[in-house]
Amino acid sequence: MHVRVTLVAAARSSPLLAERFGDDRPLDLPGWNEVQRVAHTLVHLSAAELRYCSPTPRSRATGDALNLAPLAQLALRDCDMGRWRGLTLGEAMAREPQAVDVWLADPYSAPHGGESLVAFIQRVGGWLDTRPADDGARIVAVAEPAVVRAALVYALKAPPSTYWNIDVRPLSMATLTGRAGRWNLRLDFQPMRV
Repeated sequence: MHVRVTLVAAARSSPLLAERFGDDRPLDLPGWNEVQRVAHTLVHLSAAELRYCSPTPRSRATGDALNLAPLAQLALRDCDMGRWRGLTLGEAMAREPQAVDVWLADPYSAPHGGESLVAFIQRVGGWLDTRPADDGARIVAVAEPAVVRAALVYALKAPPSTYWNIDVRPLSMATLTGRAGRWNLRLDFQPMRV
């Protein structure tokens, strides 16, 4: 028994340098326009038997704009950043430079009072491992880029520090196939259409 889980990174809600920890803002206009530009190429996602999203406004809006009507999953929420919630990385660094350094260097630390990177990866992995494993079942989940990164680290059984080396762009996709405890990353080549 195996399942295919396609993870779709939510469209953006702010420019990259203005992204905030625990950002609950809806899609911005450029994010909305990006979804509209690519929606026709992602129509195949609506064939998924199960459709989920992170509970954030931008993930819900991305899923709705793709006509997925996704069900929000609390386990797909972004990492709990404690007192840094609402801050940009630069703002957190300006307030607590040593704490940010510890957080970036030690995946078991949570100097912000929230969730450690390891706990975040395990939470997302726990969600992944509990998906119904009907043979050939197709699942799509629209989530924050951080959630997609955490899922990939978990699925590949990579060291937690690998999280920082994965770049997940808005509206990018990754497909995992397998079952609890045994996941494979599947990359599909799709030629660009002009």
